[in-house]
Amino acid sequence: MTPTATPPPILTHRSVLALALPIMLSNVTTPLLGAVDTAVVGQIPDAAYIGAVALGSLVFTFVFWAFGFLRMGTTGLTAQALGAGDQDEIAACLGRSLLIALAAGSALIVLQWPIREIAFAWIDASVRVETLARSYFDIRIWAAPATLANYALLGWFIGRGRTDIGLVLQLVLNLLNMALDLLFVLGFGWDVRGVALGTVVAEWCAALLGVAVALGQLRSTNSGWSWRRLRDPARLRRTLVVNSDIMVRSLALIFAFVWFMAQGARQGDVVLAANAVLMQFISISAYFLDGLAFAAEALVGRAIGAAQRTGLLLAARLTTLWAVLIAALASLALLLAGGQLIDWLSVDIGVRATARSYLPWAAWAPLAGVLAFQLDGIFIGATRTRDMRQAMLLSLAIFLLAWWALQPLGNHGLWAALYVHYLARTLSLAWFLPGLVRSVPA
Repeated sequence: MTPTATPPPILTHRSVLALALPIMLSNVTTPLLGAVDTAVVGQIPDAAYIGAVALGSLVFTFVFWAFGFLRMGTTGLTAQALGAGDQDEIAACLGRSLLIALAAGSALIVLQWPIREIAFAWIDASVRVETLARSYFDIRIWAAPATLANYALLGWFIGRGRTDIGLVLQLVLNLLNMALDLLFVLGFGWDVRGVALGTVVAEWCAALLGVAVALGQLRSTNSGWSWRRLRDPARLRRTLVVNSDIMVRSLALIFAFVWFMAQGARQGDVVLAANAVLMQFISISAYFLDGLAFAAEALVGRAIGAAQRTGLLLAARLTTLWAVLIAALASLALLLAGGQLIDWLSVDIGVRATARSYLPWAAWAPLAGVLAFQLDGIFIGATRTRDMRQAMLLSLAIFLLAWWALQPLGNHGLWAALYVHYLARTLSLAWFLPGLVRSVPA
C-alpha cells in the first residue's frame, strides 16, 4: 500500500479536549483502582495489609514499566506512521509490539523466582509486610503477558487517535478489577491474594478484548500483519532503538519512586502506609495530567510524520495550557478534600494522622510535575528517546543527591527530594527542546 501523507487536523481547544478527555477518563480509573485496592485492605485494622499491597504493586510497577516502551514507543511510531499515511506500517507497529509483549511477559513468568528474591532482598520492610507482599507477587506475576499486551494496545489506539477505544478498554480492565477486588477480598476474605487474583483475571480479559477490537480495526482499513514488514531490518532497528532508550528512561524513573517508597519503609510501617496513601493522590492527579501528555504524543507524532513544525508547536502549546489549568485544579482539590480522602483510604488512626502531616507535599505535586509530564509527551511523540534517556538519568542522579542531603529532615526531606526530581526532569528536557523543534521542517 503506497503511503499518502495525512496532515495533522487543524487544532483548536475543542479538538485537543476531544482527544484528551477520553484518555483522562480512562487513565483516572487506574489510580482509582489503586485507591480501591488500598481502601479494601484498609478495612482490615492492620497497617501491614496496606503496606503489603503498596510494596507488591511497587515491585510490579518497576518490573512492568521497564517495558513501558510498549505503550510510549508504540504511540509515537504509530502516530508518525499515521501522519505519513502508511497503513501497512500502522499495522506493523502493533504487530511488533504485541510480539515483544508476549515474549517479555512469558520470560517474566519463567524468571519469577529470581525477580521476586532480588526485589524483596532490596526492599527493607517488616517481616509481616514482606510475607504478605510475597503472596501478592506469586499470584499477580501470571498477568505479565496480558499486562504488557495491554500497554501495546493502548499505545496503538492512542497513536491512531482512537482514544475512545482506549477509554472503553481501560474501563473494562479497571472496573472489572475493582469488582473482583470487592468480591475476592470483602466477599471471600482472601486479603492481598484476592487483590492480586482480581488483577490477573481483569488483565487477561482486557487483553483478549483489545486484540479482537484491533483486528477489526485492521480489517476496516484493508491492512494486516505482514511477516516481511514486521521484520523489515531498518524499521525493526528503529523500533529497537526507540524501545531500548525508553526502557532505560522508564527504569530510571521507576527507580526514583521505588527508592522513595523504600526509604519510607525504613521509617516504619505507619510512615510507609501514610506515604502509600498520599501516593494514591499523586497517581490520580498524574493520570489526569497524562491525558494531556498522551494527547501531545499523538498530535506531535502526527505533525512530525507529516513534517509540519507549526502543527508540532501548536499541539505543544495547547496541550500544555490545559495541563497547567488541570494541575492547578487538582492541587486545589487535594488541599480542600485531602483529609477526608485519607480517612476513606485507611481506618488506622496512626496512618491517618501521619498522612495528614505530609498532605501538603502531595497536594502541590500536580503543579510541581505538570511541565515534566508535558515535555515527556512531546518527546515521546517526536520519538526523541535518546534525549529522554539522558535527561532522566541526569534527573535520577540529582534526586539521589537531594535525598542524601535532605536526610536529616526525615520524611519531609524525602518528599522535598521528590520535588527536586520533578524540577530536574523539567529543566533537563527543556534543554533539549530547541533541538527537537529545529529538526522538523518549518
